[in-house]
Amino acid sequence: MAPSGVNHIPQPCIYGDLISSNGERKSSIMKWLIKFLKNVSNRGEGGGGANHPEPLDEENLTWRAPPRSSDDRSGAQKEKEEQDHANALSLAEDLKRRNGYGRQTNIDEELARALQGSLNSSSYPPYSPVPYHPRKFRECGGCKRNIGYGNYLGCMGTFFHPECFCCRACSYPITEHEFSLSGREPYHKSCFKELTHPKCEVCHQFIPTNAAGLIEYRCHPFWSQKYCPSHEHDNTARCCSCERLESWNSRYYSLEDGRRLCLECMESAIMDTGDCQPLYHAIRDYYEGLNMKLDQQIPMLLVERQALNEAIVGEKNGFHHMPETRGLCLSEEQTVTSIHKGLRFGVHRQVGMRTQHQKLTRKCEVTAILVLYGLPRLLTGAILAHELMHGWLRLRGYRNLDPEVEEGICQLLSYMWLESEVMPRSNAMPSTSAASSSSSSSSSKKGGKSIVENKLGDFFMHQIANDTSPAYGGGYRAANAAVDKYGLRSTLEHIRLTGNFPL
Repeated sequence: MAPSGVNHIPQPCIYGDLISSNGERKSSIMKWLIKFLKNVSNRGEGGGGANHPEPLDEENLTWRAPPRSSDDRSGAQKEKEEQDHANALSLAEDLKRRNGYGRQTNIDEELARALQGSLNSSSYPPYSPVPYHPRKFRECGGCKRNIGYGNYLGCMGTFFHPECFCCRACSYPITEHEFSLSGREPYHKSCFKELTHPKCEVCHQFIPTNAAGLIEYRCHPFWSQKYCPSHEHDNTARCCSCERLESWNSRYYSLEDGRRLCLECMESAIMDTGDCQPLYHAIRDYYEGLNMKLDQQIPMLLVERQALNEAIVGEKNGFHHMPETRGLCLSEEQTVTSIHKGLRFGVHRQVGMRTQHQKLTRKCEVTAILVLYGLPRLLTGAILAHELMHGWLRLRGYRNLDPEVEEGICQLLSYMWLESEVMPRSNAMPSTSAASSSSSSSSSKKGGKSIVENKLGDFFMHQIANDTSPAYGGGYRAANAAVDKYGLRSTLEHIRLTGNFPL
């Protein structure tokens, strides 16, 4: 027969009058024991109520044979009865050696032991019961309730209901075979990657790993914009003002000279010469507040990149900031194309720009100040402050200064003006009433600066302070140290006399 799927435990079977040899032996021993107990009980009753029975000996035992005729008993049966008799005598001897004066309860215990030993001598296989261990109290690490006898998970030395083992990011249960740990906080692998693996702020994809299996990315030192290294070489547009890369889900404005401008910088951009005039006069007032009044009226023009580059080529003297110069103080007579009125913007593109040619004649040491158009107000003002300082030095007879000295002091004046615009009035430099009133009037004309514009001002100050070039960066830090120690007026006088910063 084919084996069934049910496990069966073997049990002894009795069919009719046929018995096994073990069963027959047990039955005979039981009969002799019953006779023995009856005899002991009769002796106890005949003792006149004594507490202890008499000692047992072989003469006290009586054995009643079964009522069978001699003809019915075979030789095998006689031999078996004699063996049973011998077993009973052996048991009596054992009881006599131990203590024949025990109570009836002691005799019962001996009987129980004898019965148990007889049963253990059977041929049935031993059965060892499964030990019972009571279930310990398990507290769920999520809901803090008892888990009881339901399903549970074990992790990090703690138990959880399956629905309580949840991702710390999305709060949904973790059912996967693999998950991520941050300290003792579990996460889905996908959620953990979203939290820890940096995403490119340009293409919005996970930044790929390099050949060594490490995450390699670029990060702007001020804006902390993270992006894939490939975007530095794939013609991704960069704002000409704040230097941030163009994101794939936003569009920068395109200027006529090929530059791109982000939306935040576009909010306060100055697009033509007419709109820049109030800012220019406000910065001249700022100089006057520092007791550095410019006696001559210097023309100021907003120009395109090409016009500025052409003017740089025509200028015989001067040190220019590379890779791109955004302002210039002219000393030679030139014809410059400036931005005229009539600018407007279409969809992400400048349209309708009008230009005009203007001949600049030299009436003093300074011919004109040129600034790139389309830059935010604070950056345009910082460039104007820098170039006006060049004009002030030339008009006051400062000649043949080293680039580190001249560009350094001009950068310092640019930084000071930005600081007066961005920082609170109590902390701004300088503290003269005239400079404070002029900067306040320029801010009031714009209706106050927004948080975005102030952040841009902080960035432009960061650029000046952290410039790595020897002339612009090193010169600024040397000028700032001298002014902090000796003051602006004494530093300028020392430069006029020696051509260097005071030590």
